[in-house]
Amino acid sequence: MKTLFTLGFLLLAPAALNQLRAQGLTYRPNNPAFGGNTFNYQWMLSSAQAQDTHKDPTAKSNTAGSLSGLGNSSSLQSFSDNLQRQLLSRLSQNILGKQFGEDGLKEGTFTIGDMQVVISNAADGVIIRITDGKGGESSITVPYF
Repeated sequence: MKTLFTLGFLLLAPAALNQLRAQGLTYRPNNPAFGGNTFNYQWMLSSAQAQDTHKDPTAKSNTAGSLSGLGNSSSLQSFSDNLQRQLLSRLSQNILGKQFGEDGLKEGTFTIGDMQVVISNAADGVIIRITDGKGGESSITVPYF
Protein backbone atom coordinates (compact mmCIF):
# COMPACT_ATOMS: atom_id res chain seq x y z
CA MET A 1 0.00 0.00 0.00
CA LYS A 2 2.91 2.25 0.76
CA THR A 3 4.39 1.77 -2.69
CA LEU A 4 1.04 2.39 -4.32
CA PHE A 5 0.67 5.65 -2.42
CA THR A 6 4.20 6.74 -3.32
CA LEU A 7 3.66 5.82 -6.96
CA GLY A 8 0.38 7.74 -7.09
CA PHE A 9 1.98 10.72 -5.40
CA LEU A 10 4.83 10.80 -7.91
CA LEU A 11 2.39 10.62 -10.83
CA LEU A 12 0.03 13.30 -9.53
CA ALA A 13 2.62 15.70 -8.06
CA PRO A 14 3.74 17.30 -11.38
CA ALA A 15 0.10 17.94 -12.38
CA ALA A 16 -0.60 19.54 -9.01
CA LEU A 17 2.55 21.68 -9.21
CA ASN A 18 1.46 23.05 -12.60
CA GLN A 19 -1.71 24.38 -10.98
CA LEU A 20 0.19 26.08 -8.15
CA ARG A 21 1.83 29.05 -9.88
CA ALA A 22 2.49 32.35 -8.20
CA GLN A 23 1.83 35.71 -9.76
CA GLY A 24 4.71 38.17 -9.94
CA LEU A 25 4.39 41.22 -7.69
CA THR A 26 4.74 44.60 -9.40
CA TYR A 27 5.55 47.83 -7.61
CA ARG A 28 3.89 50.97 -8.91
CA PRO A 29 4.96 54.19 -7.19
CA ASN A 30 2.36 56.86 -6.54
CA ASN A 31 4.75 59.82 -6.43
CA PRO A 32 5.45 61.26 -9.92
CA ALA A 33 8.96 62.20 -8.79
CA PHE A 34 9.73 58.50 -8.46
CA GLY A 35 8.16 57.34 -11.70
CA GLY A 36 4.50 57.36 -10.69
CA ASN A 37 1.55 58.61 -12.67
CA THR A 38 1.87 62.34 -13.39
CA PHE A 39 -1.84 62.87 -12.74
CA ASN A 40 -1.16 62.14 -9.05
CA TYR A 41 0.96 65.30 -8.72
CA GLN A 42 -1.81 67.78 -7.89
CA TRP A 43 -3.48 65.41 -5.45
CA MET A 44 -0.22 64.71 -3.63
CA LEU A 45 0.69 68.41 -3.47
CA SER A 46 -2.69 69.45 -2.07
CA SER A 47 -2.57 66.59 0.42
CA ALA A 48 0.88 67.64 1.62
CA GLN A 49 -0.14 71.29 1.92
CA ALA A 50 -3.24 70.34 3.90
CA GLN A 51 -1.11 68.38 6.37
CA ASP A 52 1.59 71.07 6.69
CA THR A 53 1.47 72.56 10.17
CA HIS A 54 4.73 74.52 9.91
CA LYS A 55 4.59 78.10 8.69
CA ASP A 56 7.44 80.23 7.38
CA PRO A 57 8.29 82.75 10.12
CA THR A 58 9.66 85.24 7.59
CA ALA A 59 6.53 85.21 5.42
CA LYS A 60 4.32 88.27 5.57
CA SER A 61 0.93 87.59 7.05
CA ASN A 62 -2.10 88.92 5.20
CA THR A 63 -4.36 90.59 7.70
CA ALA A 64 -7.89 91.77 7.03
CA GLY A 65 -6.86 95.41 7.42
CA SER A 66 -4.17 95.28 4.78
CA LEU A 67 -6.36 93.33 2.36
CA SER A 68 -9.34 95.65 2.63
CA GLY A 69 -7.21 98.79 2.42
CA LEU A 70 -8.32 100.20 5.79
CA GLY A 71 -4.87 101.55 6.62
CA ASN A 72 -3.86 104.78 4.87
CA SER A 73 -0.29 103.67 4.21
CA SER A 74 -1.31 100.33 2.69
CA SER A 75 -3.96 101.85 0.39
CA LEU A 76 -1.60 104.66 -0.60
CA GLN A 77 1.18 102.15 -1.26
CA SER A 78 -1.20 99.97 -3.26
CA PHE A 79 -2.28 102.94 -5.36
CA SER A 80 1.34 103.97 -5.92
CA ASP A 81 2.33 100.44 -6.95
CA ASN A 82 -0.65 100.17 -9.28
CA LEU A 83 0.15 103.51 -10.90
CA GLN A 84 3.79 102.55 -11.35
CA ARG A 85 2.80 99.22 -12.97
CA GLN A 86 0.47 101.01 -15.37
CA LEU A 87 3.14 103.54 -16.33
CA LEU A 88 5.72 100.81 -16.88
CA SER A 89 3.22 98.83 -18.93
CA ARG A 90 2.41 101.85 -21.10
CA LEU A 91 6.12 102.61 -21.53
CA SER A 92 6.95 99.04 -22.50
CA GLN A 93 4.09 98.98 -25.02
CA ASN A 94 5.33 102.27 -26.47
CA ILE A 95 8.93 101.04 -26.64
CA LEU A 96 7.97 97.78 -28.37
CA GLY A 97 5.57 99.59 -30.70
CA LYS A 98 8.32 101.96 -31.79
CA GLN A 99 10.89 99.17 -32.11
CA PHE A 100 8.75 97.03 -34.37
CA GLY A 101 7.09 99.99 -36.08
CA GLU A 102 8.30 101.97 -39.08
CA ASP A 103 10.13 104.76 -37.25
CA GLY A 104 12.42 102.62 -35.13
CA LEU A 105 13.41 103.22 -31.53
CA LYS A 106 15.37 106.32 -30.57
CA GLU A 107 18.18 106.21 -28.07
CA GLY A 108 17.66 107.99 -24.80
CA THR A 109 17.08 107.87 -21.08
CA PHE A 110 13.66 107.78 -19.47
CA THR A 111 13.13 108.38 -15.75
CA ILE A 112 9.95 107.24 -14.03
CA GLY A 113 9.96 107.82 -10.28
CA ASP A 114 13.03 106.05 -8.98
CA MET A 115 13.39 103.87 -12.09
CA GLN A 116 15.62 104.75 -15.00
CA VAL A 117 15.33 103.18 -18.48
CA VAL A 118 18.29 103.62 -20.84
CA ILE A 119 17.85 102.68 -24.50
CA SER A 120 20.89 102.29 -26.73
CA ASN A 121 21.69 100.68 -30.06
CA ALA A 122 24.36 97.99 -30.32
CA ALA A 123 25.58 95.52 -32.93
CA ASP A 124 23.35 92.76 -31.49
CA GLY A 125 20.20 94.89 -31.36
CA VAL A 126 18.58 97.46 -29.14
CA ILE A 127 19.69 97.25 -25.52
CA ILE A 128 17.22 98.33 -22.86
CA ARG A 129 18.76 98.71 -19.40
CA ILE A 130 16.38 99.18 -16.47
CA THR A 131 17.73 100.41 -13.13
CA ASP A 132 15.61 100.88 -10.04
CA GLY A 133 16.56 103.16 -7.16
CA LYS A 134 17.28 100.21 -4.85
CA GLY A 135 20.36 98.94 -6.69
CA GLY A 136 18.61 96.41 -8.93
CA GLU A 137 19.44 96.35 -12.63
CA SER A 138 18.08 94.42 -15.58
CA SER A 139 19.18 94.40 -19.21
CA ILE A 140 17.12 93.32 -22.21
CA THR A 141 18.44 92.97 -25.75
CA VAL A 142 15.91 93.17 -28.58
CA PRO A 143 17.59 91.71 -31.67
CA TYR A 144 17.33 93.27 -35.12
CA PHE A 145 15.27 91.35 -37.67
